[in-house]
Amino acid sequence: MSTTSESVLVEREVAIEASPETVWKFLVDQEKATCWMGQSASFDLRPGGEYRVGVIPGNVARGEFVEIDPPRRLVFTWGWEPDSQSPIRPGETTVEFDLVPSGEGTILRFRHGLPNAESAESHAHGWDHYLARLQVAAEGGDPGRDPWLDGPMA
Repeated sequence: MSTTSESVLVEREVAIEASPETVWKFLVDQEKATCWMGQSASFDLRPGGEYRVGVIPGNVARGEFVEIDPPRRLVFTWGWEPDSQSPIRPGETTVEFDLVPSGEGTILRFRHGLPNAESAESHAHGWDHYLARLQVAAEGGDPGRDPWLDGPMA
């Protein structure tokens, strides 16, 4: 696992009307994960195991699982395989999900450390899109086909 000096954080907090156990499944089950983000996913769910998601055509995110504490905390490294347009390579940044019980629901606390403001802005746009889709899916709804699979991310 390589690291950089991560200086810009993308942080989000999302209230989800589902238990932490339900939300957890949408983070770690390959089939459930692709209903809210990506067209394919391959997870080796163990510390040091591979995290790989074909997010949109030509853009594959890859990293390693760092911390797995069901259904409370998931941490993995993140970057893009060389064919993507991002200069962030696999393992260069870290993504954290904390699931906090809140009544009958969950507060999802998300954090992604990135090397600069430009990459943080780009990733924030993506995470806002995908975290909204995660909320819909975890609450039992159908987020539908991801429109980003068919064209430019708007």
